[in-house]
Amino acid sequence: MKELVEYIAKSLVDNPDSVTVTETEERGRVVIHLEVAEDDYGKVIGKNGRIAQAMRALLKVSAVRNECYASLEIGD
Repeated sequence: MKELVEYIAKSLVDNPDSVTVTETEERGRVVIHLEVAEDDYGKVIGKNGRIAQAMRALLKVSAVRNECYASLEIGD
């Protein structure tokens, strides 16, 4: 799941080298943390959060296939 988020984020931003994705487990749920360059947050979030919502939807599908729960946090 971490690789999926990393691939999507690197495809969207201008500076793919600054993309950092970490995966932690909290209360039986996988939490994916996405960090990008300061100028690229708008590209990852999108207008009205549409791109972020789409990334979360894809992450949910991947989590269901792996029989677990997952969430995506963008930024701090």
